Amino acid sequence: MSDMAVFALRLAAPLQSWGGPSRYNRRDSRPEPTKSGVLGLLAAAEGRRREASLTDLLGLRLGVRVDQPGTLLRDYHTVSDHRGLPLPAAKVDAKGLQKKTGPAKYTGVTQRYYLQDAVFTAALRGPTALLERLEHAVRNPVYPLSLGRRSCPPTGPVSLGLHPDAELPQALTSLPWQASTHHRARFRGPKVTLEATVEDPAGDLTAADVPDTYDLKTGTVFGQRTVRHLWIDLPTGQASNNQADDRADRTEPGHDPFALLGW
Repeated sequence: MSDMAVFALRLAAPLQSWGGPSRYNRRDSRPEPTKSGVLGLLAAAEGRRREASLTDLLGLRLGVRVDQPGTLLRDYHTVSDHRGLPLPAAKVDAKGLQKKTGPAKYTGVTQRYYLQDAVFTAALRGPTALLERLEHAVRNPVYPLSLGRRSCPPTGPVSLGLHPDAELPQALTSLPWQASTHHRARFRGPKVTLEATVEDPAGDLTAADVPDTYDLKTGTVFGQRTVRHLWIDLPTGQASNNQADDRADRTEPGHDPFALLGW
């Protein structure tokens, strides 16, 4: 077996949330899985503690294919202490303990964003021995797996197996379309065009989602990585009956020119 391989994962759930630098009472979600979130899933599978080193994981290169983009959900709610006591502040001190609010605050408003009914295919490229260990951990996790937040457990098996001696674009092109049945029904014709992002030193875009630690006491500082976008054509498994079907296939939302703008 080659020294390098790709480990593929299916990231699907009723709710996912891939945050970044957002903190406190407003927690945003990126439109696709972040490197911090995916590495956190792997660390949980292996049973690593939050303060454990991530050095061996940071060198893995990440690729993500958007098989089903989902829709954005805003969870708006208020929080108060049932005893009538003031709420602690969202910030913590050097010991990791929540600070007191001043003046006293009895009702808090939080806004958290989620992706509904999204499905992604993620691929990690790195040393075969490391990926074999991670693949085994994902199939036999020490801690429950989650897609960005603990409240977002995955639907169905996560591992799509190892692909020896493969590059990220090659792996993302060879893996079957992972969208749900109801999403597939929206498309006609023999192929669908999906957006993908791959980590590439020669890329022309940057993503600030590389964690230095998950330690709650010190907080996470996010580093940058270089990425590039591409479009991947996959077979839908449906036959094209006539030219009308071919035209419909080209106008279906598989290729959305505004997707890269986050619209």
